[in-house]
Amino acid sequence: MNIPFSLALHGGAGTITRQLMTAGQEQQYLLALREALEIGYAVLRRGGSALDAVELTVRSLEDCPLFNAGKGAVFTHEGHHEMDAAIMDGRNRDAGAVTGVRTVQNPIRAARLVMEQTDHVLLAHPGADELARQHGLPTQPVEYFFTQHRYDQLQEALLEGRMRLDHSEPLPEPTPAAPLEEPIAFEEDPKKKMGTVGAVALDQHGNLAAATSTGGMTNKRYSRIGDSPIIGAGTFADNRTCAISCTGHGEFFLRAVVAHDISCLMEYRGLSLAEACRIVVHDKLAPMGGEGGLVAVDAAGNIALPFNSEGMYRASLSSADGVPYIGIYRD
Repeated sequence: MNIPFSLALHGGAGTITRQLMTAGQEQQYLLALREALEIGYAVLRRGGSALDAVELTVRSLEDCPLFNAGKGAVFTHEGHHEMDAAIMDGRNRDAGAVTGVRTVQNPIRAARLVMEQTDHVLLAHPGADELARQHGLPTQPVEYFFTQHRYDQLQEALLEGRMRLDHSEPLPEPTPAAPLEEPIAFEEDPKKKMGTVGAVALDQHGNLAAATSTGGMTNKRYSRIGDSPIIGAGTFADNRTCAISCTGHGEFFLRAVVAHDISCLMEYRGLSLAEACRIVVHDKLAPMGGEGGLVAVDAAGNIALPFNSEGMYRASLSSADGVPYIGIYRD
């Protein structure tokens, strides 16, 4: 059987336009996407598993402060980091996920640990952090997750009494200022920037896998959890159909059960990957108010990178043509 092996990844979606990006910033993102793509594709090229490929791809993105995952995670309302991740094996639909972890250097490794070393699927902080420590996963002090860019965003928001989002100008309607010694309760418009990273892959053995990791929403409160660590919503893989990793306003992706819905359209209605993705992202999700996108690969190695936002950091490569694709904007 000569199956084209394929890899696709994303680094978040939202209001990402050329007008909001300098040439230097654009180059940094393109280089980071290319590096992650090369890391994951190298695993597939030498006959490695899709599971290893998506994990290593996501780890590369988690270690890059440009993206809202791992080292680049955004701050919560309380001023710390709460990170989520999930991974799924298309061979048998085994899955693992963590939510709210604070010390694990690579949350995607903790998610795989849950899948392979426990009888569970989803673990939350503090138990997920403790499991990672017990199994020797690298952990980091809070200073590791601090980045000047994220800190400056917080300080600008505090001083201006309004939000600053990663890839947009300050929102036009300011929130009434509060004393600086008290946290300002911003209500972030998540449609402006949906920061998540993820990868999907089909290996030479015909197996699919998906992985997703996120730092969540800037200024999130009350231990909010989005779609990324929820199997069937933000992450899904089944060898019979496809592998999916989503990025967007998590509440809508949760309500639409986006990743599993695409798989169901393929399995029960016999739709192609491209058509199933189009229906869910544009016909179902968008009318609900859900903005964002996803990366997908099917059991034949076909790749889809649909999104309904202004832009999505994305990259893909298949052995079918050997031509890497890297994109940021809609056009």
